[in-house]
Amino acid sequence: MAIVKLTTPLKTEDTEKLEVGDKVLISGEIYTARDLAHKRLLDMIDAGEKSPFEMEGSIIYYVGPAPTKPGQVINSCGPTTSYRMDPYTEQMLELGAKGFIGKGNRAPYIVEALKKHKAVYMAATGGAAALIAKAVKGNETIAFEDLGAEAIRRLTVEDFPATVVNDVNGNDLYQQGIAKYARGEYAPK
Repeated sequence: MAIVKLTTPLKTEDTEKLEVGDKVLISGEIYTARDLAHKRLLDMIDAGEKSPFEMEGSIIYYVGPAPTKPGQVINSCGPTTSYRMDPYTEQMLELGAKGFIGKGNRAPYIVEALKKHKAVYMAATGGAAALIAKAVKGNETIAFEDLGAEAIRRLTVEDFPATVVNDVNGNDLYQQGIAKYARGEYAPK
């Protein structure tokens, strides 16, 4: 496990060097979207409209930030449960997305799709929303403002912390953890 600094947009050579368990510090622009925003975005693209952001090499953060208070760039912005975005992930990958950030596991078919498209899924620490917000230096709503916290935002981030859960080789950090536990590797000494 390494600490890897990443700059967006991601390229295949960036994702290929990542392994499950690696800690990453992301700088550049990432985009927020939850399930309703994903559905609207993909319906819009399917109808021939242009995406509000460059999908190629993008990282999508599954988050609905708390309302921003005066003087803040963003309020608490912890990850939301990722499996709700599984129905949309393959199409996002086909459009060029290279990374996703959320919490919890992904379906086996998503792990395979990540492998096929040489993309990664990363977890941000749930419960650390206020700390994560400190990595956000810019916050602009770019689509679906009517969705409030679930609108698509462009976040400018500096050293945004995450952990690689699924890598381009189909490895799964959660499954590895379950296997270690089953072998007694986490038992008290």
